[in-house]
Amino acid sequence: MSLPEVWLRGPVEGVPPLLMPAAHALLQAQKDLHAAVAGLTPDQLWQRPGGAAAIGFHLRHLAGSLHRLCAYARARKLTPEEVAAILLESDPGTPPATAVELLAVVDAAIEEGLGALRGTDESAVLAPRSVGRAALPSNVLGLLFHAAEHAQRHTGQVIATAKVVRANEEGG
Repeated sequence: MSLPEVWLRGPVEGVPPLLMPAAHALLQAQKDLHAAVAGLTPDQLWQRPGGAAAIGFHLRHLAGSLHRLCAYARARKLTPEEVAAILLESDPGTPPATAVELLAVVDAAIEEGLGALRGTDESAVLAPRSVGRAALPSNVLGLLFHAAEHAQRHTGQVIATAKVVRANEEGG
C-alpha cells in the first residue's frame, strides 16, 4: 500500500501549524518531481517541446525562486550573485545538467524552505516584507505561501512536460 499524499501524513516536525500547508506543498512537490524526472536523460531535460520551457529550467527556477522568496521572508536583500543567477536558470550548462544534479539543487532549496518555515514564529507572519528591487509590499506569510504555491506550479509544469517528452520519444 502506498503512502497518502503528504498533506495527509500529519504534521511536519518543527513547522508551526499555521505554516503546515506550505511545508506539505513543498514536500509533495519534492516527491512528485523525483518521480516525474526519473530516468530522463540530460537531452530530455533540456528539450523545449512546442517551444515550452525545458524541464531543467523549471527545476532550476523552482529552486532559485524558493531561495529568493525565503531571503525576502527573512528580510534579506539579494546579493548581486543571486540576482545574476536568475539569468542562468535556462542555461543547460556544458555538459548539460543531469536529473541527479538538478534534483540535488531542488532538494537543497526545499530544505531551505522548510528551514524558513521552521524558523518562522507564527506571531511574525504578518510582519511586512519588501520584494525585489522595486521593494513591492508583502509580508512573511505571503512570501512563504507564494514560495509553496510557486513550487507546486512549476512541479505541474515539470510533470506535464516530462509526459510530452516521453511521448515524443516513444513516437506517441
